Amino acid sequence: MNLLNSPLGDFTLNRFPLRKKAMLRAWDAADEYLLHYLAENKLLQDDTSLLIVNDGFGGLSIPLNKFQPVVISDSYLSTQAILLNAQNNNIDDGVITIIDSLLTPGSTLNVRSVTGNHVVLIKVPKSLAMLEDQLHRIRPLLDEQSVIVAAAMTKHIHLSTLALFEKIIGPTKTSLARKKSRLIFSQYDGSLKVANNPYPKSCVLPYKLDDVDIKINNHAAVFSQEKLDAGARFFIENIPIEKKYKTIVDLGCGNGILGLMAAIKNPLAKIIFTDESYMAVESSIQNFLSVFEDSREAEFLQTDCLRGVADNSVSLILCNPPFHQDHAINDNVAWQMFLESRAALENKGELWVIGNRHLAYHAKLKKLFGNAEVVVSNKKFVIVKAIKN
Repeated sequence: MNLLNSPLGDFTLNRFPLRKKAMLRAWDAADEYLLHYLAENKLLQDDTSLLIVNDGFGGLSIPLNKFQPVVISDSYLSTQAILLNAQNNNIDDGVITIIDSLLTPGSTLNVRSVTGNHVVLIKVPKSLAMLEDQLHRIRPLLDEQSVIVAAAMTKHIHLSTLALFEKIIGPTKTSLARKKSRLIFSQYDGSLKVANNPYPKSCVLPYKLDDVDIKINNHAAVFSQEKLDAGARFFIENIPIEKKYKTIVDLGCGNGILGLMAAIKNPLAKIIFTDESYMAVESSIQNFLSVFEDSREAEFLQTDCLRGVADNSVSLILCNPPFHQDHAINDNVAWQMFLESRAALENKGELWVIGNRHLAYHAKLKKLFGNAEVVVSNKKFVIVKAIKN
């Protein structure tokens, strides 16, 4: 199940984090389609300058490693998967260069070969905001000779997806479908009048601190760009306040709003923010500093769930778990968050989780912790507390 057969050879690929009974592959039909297209049309030469955006687990960069690709990723998990899969396939360190999504490629890295052609491959992200931001970031690297090919499963390509390519890059068309996947071909138009990148965006919270508005900045990867989403609002209204909380973790922090409000309400607590997204962690840093500057201690970890947080060290964990990993919908991440929370919590430490009612987190937490209490609920959301004993 983990062997990718490609025109460039066969490669063993695993998703990250590694799971004993992994049911999902580390690549999809869109990766396969794109690799076959490149080979059939002989688009890659020894002197090709290759840029790959959003390579999930190495499904593109590992087979294409001989072209020394530069990979732009917003994901810690993707970065670790590419490094791990490179090692497992005996690919030399440094052949694949990975940069995070916050860097501006044109000013921080020379991804163009002096004599070779320039090929840009994009796996279409789930978020249109993310795609818009990325297209703005790569446009300065392009010219009329650039080859730009994007790929995704057909169900994830919409008219709005194509409209972004048209608006930011130039004329765009799609391929025929193959194995329920499709390619997008975009041609750089140097005469196109392109607006400035609108990200990061900001919103003002419906709360004040000392009669001053709290402004939140959101990079493109952050959910709910221009307003506080309903789940976050409900959680903020019910964040616990206790002097006993010495260390509070905002797990899967996004823009850090939960941790920020927990810090305001619990002035003696140290706050730790964790997320696997570079843009999420950067948003959290900016938002925390905008309120506290250097007057408050906090730690920001771009990591996998609670990796880097010591066992038995945390008083309170706040968590709004994702129920998907990119386009794949499952509860793997939630279970991992709950398991690692139990390890990280000190005795009598608390895990507070918010979710849609139908996700049944109450049952999952009771099975794991031996207890689970519904703190508060409304028609859509429920907040559940579990205590480590």
